[in-house]
Amino acid sequence: MKNFSHIKSKLKAKLASNELTLGSWLTIPHQSIVEIMSSAGFEWLTIDIEHSAIDFQTTQNLIGHIQANDMEALVRVSKNDEVVIKRVMDAGANGVIVPMVKDANEARDAVAFTKYPPFGKRGVGLSRAQHYGIGFESYKKWVQEESVVIVQIEHISAVENLAEILDVEGIDGIIVGPYDLSASMGKPGMFDDDDVKEVLKRIDKITLEKKKPLGFHVIDSDHLKMIEKIDKRYSLLAFSLDFFFLGDKAREEMSLLRSKL
Repeated sequence: MKNFSHIKSKLKAKLASNELTLGSWLTIPHQSIVEIMSSAGFEWLTIDIEHSAIDFQTTQNLIGHIQANDMEALVRVSKNDEVVIKRVMDAGANGVIVPMVKDANEARDAVAFTKYPPFGKRGVGLSRAQHYGIGFESYKKWVQEESVVIVQIEHISAVENLAEILDVEGIDGIIVGPYDLSASMGKPGMFDDDDVKEVLKRIDKITLEKKKPLGFHVIDSDHLKMIEKIDKRYSLLAFSLDFFFLGDKAREEMSLLRSKL
């Protein structure tokens, strides 16, 4: 049995050099979706267990399918919680995306929950990630050097503390959560609002000045929306998600079909 979590992370290397990396989001818990998404050329998929019904057992199965299809498996955890992060990492995830990180202390917690002592404080167990016991020594080295920790900037408090968050050792990059960020300003989903646009510009400016990977989850399945972010020097980009790709294409083709009838 090959232990995919011990392979050197291409994503980690790209983040370290601020090189563009493209992934997507997974909410439909089925092997077929993973295999279809892999044929599109994504480098990584994020399993969303914050806003989906995906449980831990299914998460581990999906991690295995993602890695078996030559992509890296990230998990957007439900919260910045020691047990939740430990369980998805033990399941063999290449890394985590941690939601609603508001300050440097919370960012340090995210790293500590992912890494073993002495750098972190993650509890030690033997599961898939550790090759069920026989790969613990190699995994111990891997998790320190290759595991990925991304924090989501999705609250106005996080923007105020962004410089300090970016300085936390072990944080590989950030992803902006535009819906929750705008909601924390009392303007949920109002992305054309001047105040929301100004806050997004502040995030861009601070992150680029710190020379850290700037990430965004572009929900729209239109590739032109991705180009807009690339032109703004975003380098960690999640392109839409499984049900948007499926739904948008189905609606588009049915609309075209009906227009011909």
